[in-house]
Amino acid sequence: MLFKKQGFPEEGELVLCTVTSVQFHSVFVDIDEYGKGGMIHISEVSPGRIRNIRDFVKEGKKIVCKTLRINQEKGYIDLSLRRVNESEKRRKIDGIKKEQNAEKIIEIVAAKIGMKTEQLYREISDKISKNYGSLHEFFEEIIKDDKLIDALGIDKKYSKILQEIVNQRIKPTEVEIKGKLKITIFAPDGVDLIKESLKKADDASKGRVNINYMGSGIYRFMVKAPDYKEAEKIMKTATETAVGIIVKHEGVAEFNRE
Repeated sequence: MLFKKQGFPEEGELVLCTVTSVQFHSVFVDIDEYGKGGMIHISEVSPGRIRNIRDFVKEGKKIVCKTLRINQEKGYIDLSLRRVNESEKRRKIDGIKKEQNAEKIIEIVAAKIGMKTEQLYREISDKISKNYGSLHEFFEEIIKDDKLIDALGIDKKYSKILQEIVNQRIKPTEVEIKGKLKITIFAPDGVDLIKESLKKADDASKGRVNINYMGSGIYRFMVKAPDYKEAEKIMKTATETAVGIIVKHEGVAEFNRE
């Protein structure tokens, strides 16, 4: 990545790390996005007993960790590997790849206009930082509305070529997540309650969840969205709505991601 974030990560924040040293009871890493070091205690590497820590990590490996504790005075950052689930890991890596692509766009534009990449990066970042969380997010928005570049005061000497390169390199993306909801209910009107729970789930997602019956009381939920964060939010809303109705009527509903 071109530039490091300032300060320290927040507690609970996911960070991309590079393993620098593996000790008997701990793992030391560089936090790529912040340019700072962090430590993972052996108890936070994996659930259960660990016989050999090197079965899970080794020097040079890229890993996604969750920030546990921070001591800014001493510069300590405690991290966890085991508390990162697969969807969080996938979402973080996806975000990193998108930002790397956005930085490549800056590099291309800078070369075309004869400006240093770092200088152009800072100029654009300063303009968008209050309204957008990342370069890629901003680039996705200017694909939808090319007037945003002028509205944010992006320098006209490179705004046109920036728009052209963004349109070439960033395509609208869509991710898909799935899961199965198993429902068991013995109420006399159980069939109607299941239908109600699924309809309410669909309504809660504003029609953005696709539900199919698979047999044996199992229903597949599928969500498509521009990114994993949004997809997970939609899935959570839909499944919690359905489960809540079933449980309210003394049924059992269990959702598992695929």
